[in-house]
Amino acid sequence: MSVTLEQMYCLTGILLLAFSVYTLLDKNHKARYGTAAFWALYGVTFIGGKEIPAWIVGLIVVLMALLAAKKWLGTGSYGESSKEEKQHEAVRFGNRLFLPTLIVPVVTFLVAKFTSMGALVGLGLGSLCGLAAAMAMTRESLKVAGNEGRRLIDAIGWAVILSQFLAALGALFDKAGVGKVVAGLVASVAPTDNVLAVVVAYCLGMTLFTMIMGNAFAAFAVITSGIGIPLVIQLHGADPAIIGVLAMLSGYCGTLMTPMAANFNVVPAALLEMTDKNGVIKAQIATALPLLVIQIALAYWLAFAGVR
Repeated sequence: MSVTLEQMYCLTGILLLAFSVYTLLDKNHKARYGTAAFWALYGVTFIGGKEIPAWIVGLIVVLMALLAAKKWLGTGSYGESSKEEKQHEAVRFGNRLFLPTLIVPVVTFLVAKFTSMGALVGLGLGSLCGLAAAMAMTRESLKVAGNEGRRLIDAIGWAVILSQFLAALGALFDKAGVGKVVAGLVASVAPTDNVLAVVVAYCLGMTLFTMIMGNAFAAFAVITSGIGIPLVIQLHGADPAIIGVLAMLSGYCGTLMTPMAANFNVVPAALLEMTDKNGVIKAQIATALPLLVIQIALAYWLAFAGVR
């Protein structure tokens, strides 16, 4: 039996609608109507998918933005265990607590490697397997799992949809010809006949644009069309497979250093209840900068090995 990506999207939408219902029933929720409406609207976009006209999806996005802008999202009561109970359970289970988490990537890899369903479907199936393992291990009900999921997504709030927004923005930038503008700027500043200069421009451009966009995938379309393809690959003959991978990794260095990458840097700070909301970013800069230098060096050395 094959599972399609559309079915996984539909399941995600149903889960979001369930969160919406849970929120409406939570009388202790600080902003239950706004929060419930937000997750319900988000769920509809997953369930409707391609069947909903584009202008309606656009209207839904505007309504979600208004709910977030008006600060009509909040947190509620989730029936959580006390701190002491959590510590007791952590000691009881020990390292077995990581088992459900490890199941997710393993199932994702197996589905992507040995089936035609793809990695995204594998991720969805892996998440379901991880959920089943967690429930079997803790002997908790589906209702408890639902409340925990709602607690996490309420803590993340509107930032949960930021990745999709930024990816769409990257596609729009590419369609608008921003890549050509970027290429013109680079050509006017960097000596395009120098291999190292264009490699630095490509990798550093990926890093900086990712910091602006918050998403390396969104930046990749713009910077690769503006610098990578015309200047690095076509002009100097770099290996597209190697330079593309290393440029993307350079973009990830930017991800480590920007609050725009909310799902990586803002969300963990919120979930860990850190007093410094930029604490995650500050801790990652010492890794990101040396890693960027390494990516540039590898790109210069490996991507041109066949043309030297």
